[in-house]
Amino acid sequence: MIRDLPEFPWHRLAAPRRLAERHPGGIVDLAMGTPVDDTPDVVREALACAANAPGHPPVEATPRLREAAADWLRRRFGVAADPDAVLPTLGTKEFIAWLPAMLGAGPGDVVGVPRLGFPTFRVGALLAGATPVPFADPRELAGARMVWLNSPSNPDGVVLSAAVLRAIVDWARAHGVLVVNDECYADFGWDGDPVSILHPSVCGDSHDGVLAVRSLSKRSNMTGYRAGLVTGDRRVVAELTAVRRQAGMAVPAPVAAAMAAALGDETHVVAQRVRYARRATVLRSALTEAGFRIDGSTAGLFLWATRDEPCMRTVEHLAALGILVSPGDMYGAPGARHVRVALTATDARVGAAAARLAARSESVPVLAAVER
Repeated sequence: MIRDLPEFPWHRLAAPRRLAERHPGGIVDLAMGTPVDDTPDVVREALACAANAPGHPPVEATPRLREAAADWLRRRFGVAADPDAVLPTLGTKEFIAWLPAMLGAGPGDVVGVPRLGFPTFRVGALLAGATPVPFADPRELAGARMVWLNSPSNPDGVVLSAAVLRAIVDWARAHGVLVVNDECYADFGWDGDPVSILHPSVCGDSHDGVLAVRSLSKRSNMTGYRAGLVTGDRRVVAELTAVRRQAGMAVPAPVAAAMAAALGDETHVVAQRVRYARRATVLRSALTEAGFRIDGSTAGLFLWATRDEPCMRTVEHLAALGILVSPGDMYGAPGARHVRVALTATDARVGAAAARLAARSESVPVLAAVER
């Protein structure tokens, strides 16, 4: 296989999924983190109005979308964004996967990735032929071409403070390292708003050497639209735009219109935040009462839970209750004794999971027995 890519991590859940699906009340899927609530009307209406789009969309998208994104970043996160330094993307996973290659990384180059983090950070380095090097603190890396940060973090919901981010940016600039923060969960901070790496308290009056990746998937329930954007260093954004123009990586015109509408409306985001906060409260309480400990989880759409046992044993335990979660080691070795529990299920299914945890038996069948 090219670049010796790892097995797609979600394949590991095939057997636990079969077990969970056998529960009399059906499966409660808290593994994938895929939104289930409706895409807002304002987004769908904008998409429909722009459906007549016979021409090629520009890679840099429309001025309206870029200005809407810059205005949203200023209004919501205090970031002095330049519309000309905003680049819409086909979702953020593809951008993360291809960024090292688009920047010309290759054999001999080091890409720093969090020891605990989104698996695609590592995959992107491998696709470019570069070497992904896990870190606890990026300032420990030597000779890195770029480093990935993820604050708020997937899977554990940890948020880096402005002071920590500023120290990393200062180090990166001193060593000529591009630092990129995946900020896809920044709209869902439970103890205040997470700070953007582009905020003046972090990077001063300049965005040189810094990029922020943003997604509308979770904020606006637009995962099916593949709607993301990147902004920051003007020179790097211009380089990425040129590469993507050669490859035809353009956001479809109707999606661009829908994105602009979504970024101009906060009402639906506030309502979605309330839904997720309610689900988090229910699941946190149920898991804690069932003997779990919740670590981190101060932002984002997941609870980082543990029973202080190997994570697949916990996955199997919950699958026997009809609840599917993802194993923590899918995100790196530090997750070996945790599971990630998504908040992305309906209130009814979250309630069903809580009820099953409350009524759990002390003796449940293990996966190995079922598989035999």
